[in-house]
Amino acid sequence: MRIIAGKNKKTKLFSVEGRTARPTSDFMKEVIFNVLQNCENLKVLDLFAGSGALGLEAVSRGANSAVFVEFSDRSIKTIVKNIEKLNCKEITRVYKKRVSSFLNWNEQKFDVIFLDPPYDKNLVNKTLKKILENGILNSGGKIVAEHSVREKILPELSGNIVFNRSTRNNQVSILSEEKDENI
Repeated sequence: MRIIAGKNKKTKLFSVEGRTARPTSDFMKEVIFNVLQNCENLKVLDLFAGSGALGLEAVSRGANSAVFVEFSDRSIKTIVKNIEKLNCKEITRVYKKRVSSFLNWNEQKFDVIFLDPPYDKNLVNKTLKKILENGILNSGGKIVAEHSVREKILPELSGNIVFNRSTRNNQVSILSEEKDENI
């Protein structure tokens, strides 16, 4: 697992020990960041952060700040080690919280929100709804949801999808706050 572009290109990241984490592949990272295009000066939120790879990729590509939310102690330790390795502590913040609690508590707004919850636990749609209901996405912002192909985005949220790409086991859905009535 590594940073694929930006000022920290080719830097290897620490992985979460054990078999609970499922890192985003380089292929899927390329897909995501080709759609997002520019990360310069963005405020990023990485939910169910795991190793923090998505948020740190955005930082490498010029994001102003990144907030990581994770509940696992092993994942928190890994995120902190990766932040130290990339020397970006001053623009990052790590919260040990359950994502639903963080979203209820948080008052910040973000330009890009990554979420990669455990697969097939019915967390994708609940989290997407809470993000949109709580209004934490800045105008023009994007939500990047990596999820199991078996866990479909609800019809009432599908109008927010601006991009969708699937592999055999996983899917990336990128949503905006504005519904696209043409989809």
